[in-house]
Amino acid sequence: MPVPPHAGVMSRSLLRENAYQWIRDAIVDGTFAPGERLNDAELAEWLGVSRTPVREALTRLEKSGLVQTKPGRYTMVSPLDAGAARAAQTVTAAMHELAVREAVQRLSADDLAAMREANDRFAAALRADDVDAAIAADDDFHGVAVLASANPALRTVLEEFTPVLRRLERVRFSSLNGRSSVDMHERIVALCEARDVEGAAAAARANWMSLDEVFELETAADPTA
Repeated sequence: MPVPPHAGVMSRSLLRENAYQWIRDAIVDGTFAPGERLNDAELAEWLGVSRTPVREALTRLEKSGLVQTKPGRYTMVSPLDAGAARAAQTVTAAMHELAVREAVQRLSADDLAAMREANDRFAAALRADDVDAAIAADDDFHGVAVLASANPALRTVLEEFTPVLRRLERVRFSSLNGRSSVDMHERIVALCEARDVEGAAAAARANWMSLDEVFELETAADPTA
């Protein structure tokens, strides 16, 4: 296993949150493969924490669909499931549509510049075949509107459901399919700048719904799906 940042001296709540994020990210980036068994004692040793925050993290991950458990038998990374991913996609797309709708009139010139800068980094990452950088830049792009929406409930929902799509995004952004997202991002920024609330919101939704094209590719690559 790769070595995560050492836990060190942290509060219980921070330990719990960090354990969740580290395990979630390892699932999303493929460190833990679909169908792989997870042992809480091994995870605790890997993270340098007690088993309690690991168990709490696995419980959260099960609720979001990234982990499956059978008490007394196993805990494993969920196989890629097109049905679960489509459900998460619908919710995530709706939340980003709402974020843009609520944010358009609040976006400043600096916000729009930040979106363009993130899209430039996104395009550069795609050209370099750097999937991690592409996902980070995509997060930054969409995060501008999410932050400007000033809607904490929206952010909570995205925190739960977005990770389910991350595995799909890795496929999209490692293929030519991801190139179309650059143009979609440019359209979202242009519509936001024009203060076209409905147009920008619809474009944001369309961007997330465009992941449709990789569902079959992703599940076909996983023999357990």
